[in-house]
Amino acid sequence: MVRTPHPYDLVIAGASFAGLVAAKTAAIRGLKVAVLEPKAAAGQHVSSTGILTKEAAQEIDLPYTLTRRVYGVRLYAPNLRHVDLFAPDSFFLTTDTGRVLGWLAQEAQRAGAQILWRTPFQGAERKDGVFVFKGVNISARHIIGADGAQSAVARAFGLGLNERFMLATEHEYDGLNADPRFLHCFLDSRLAPGHIAWVAPGPSLFHAGLAARPGRRPRLAAFLAKTAPIFGFEDASLVERRTGRIPCGGVVRPFATDGVTLIGDAAGMASPTTGGGVGFAFQYGRRAAQVVADHLLHLGPSPEVALARELPRFGLSHLTRLALNLAPPNALLSAALGTAPMRRFAQHVYFRERGGKGISFADFQARLNGLERPPFTANGVAPRNIP
Repeated sequence: MVRTPHPYDLVIAGASFAGLVAAKTAAIRGLKVAVLEPKAAAGQHVSSTGILTKEAAQEIDLPYTLTRRVYGVRLYAPNLRHVDLFAPDSFFLTTDTGRVLGWLAQEAQRAGAQILWRTPFQGAERKDGVFVFKGVNISARHIIGADGAQSAVARAFGLGLNERFMLATEHEYDGLNADPRFLHCFLDSRLAPGHIAWVAPGPSLFHAGLAARPGRRPRLAAFLAKTAPIFGFEDASLVERRTGRIPCGGVVRPFATDGVTLIGDAAGMASPTTGGGVGFAFQYGRRAAQVVADHLLHLGPSPEVALARELPRFGLSHLTRLALNLAPPNALLSAALGTAPMRRFAQHVYFRERGGKGISFADFQARLNGLERPPFTANGVAPRNIP
C-alpha cells in the first residue's frame, strides 16, 4: 500500500545560514515548513569563517556569546609592513560558525519548522501541482534550494550552476598571540593569488587561513611559516582544519523557476571580491521566505518575479575580481600599500567609505585602549564583547 506523502507548503534543502533563516521566516508567516539536511546536526563540518560586516550583522540579531566585535583591519603588505584601517561606527563581527548554525536551527524549530536530519535532497517530481520527493515521503508546494555552492536542487531542476570558485583553507587556533581588535589581512600574490590571507579573532579561537583565485591553490603552510614571528603559531594549539570552495561568479542564471528558488551559495550570492556570503544568506533567506509566503498564502507574485529585481548586481565587485585575478607582483603590492590611493581603495573595500569622519586613528586607538578588554578565553564560552 502506497502511503500518501506528508504535505508541506515549503521544503528547504540545506540547514545552511540561508536555509535556516528562510525556515524561521516562512514558519512565522504561517507556512508549514520542512528542512532537509544530510548532516546529523547543524554546524557539523562547517567551511565558513563566518565574518560579518556591520550591515550583515544588522540583518539578524545574534546572541552576543556567539560573536566577537572587531573594530578595524590591519592590512599587511607582502614585506609585512602594515597600515591600520577603521571607520567610526563601523565594525566586523566574527562568529562561532557551528554554534550560530545550531542556534539558528533551534530558532527555526521554535518557530514551527521541522528539520529532517540525515535526510539529503535526492530529487523531486511535480505531480498535480505539488512536488513529491524521492527518498523521503513528503510533498511540497514550493522548494527552496539552500544546499551550497554545488546545489543538488539546481541540478535537479535545470537552474544555474556556480562555475567559478575560490579555494579557501583555514586552521583554528587556541592561544594565538594577535591583537583581537583587528582583522589581520595579508596581501601576497605568491601565497594567496587573487585574494588575501587572514588571521581573525573569533569569539573563543583564532582563525588563520587564505584563499586563492580560480585555478590557483592557496599555500597555507607557507603563510603560517612566514607570519609565525608575528603570531607565534608554534606556541598555539591547532584545534581544527577546514577547506571549502567559495563561489565568485555572481548570481547564477536562472536562479529560480516555477515553484523552485535558489538562495545563498546555491544562487551564487557571495561577493566576487571578498567571498563574503553570510550577510546575503541572512538577507535573501529572509526575503525569499517572505515572497514565497506571500505567493502561496496571499496571491502575491511568483518568487522568481518578486526577487529578480532585488538580487545583488555585484557590478563593481566583478571588476575588482578581474583586477585581483591579475595577482600583481609582491614588490608592487609592498610599494603601493603605503600610498594614499591604495589606502583609499582598501578603505572602500573594507568599510565602503573613504575616511574616519573627523577622528584620527590615534584618537580611536586611545578610546579602544581606554576600554576594559575582557580576556580572550578558549574554553568554549565567549567573553562579553566590548560595548
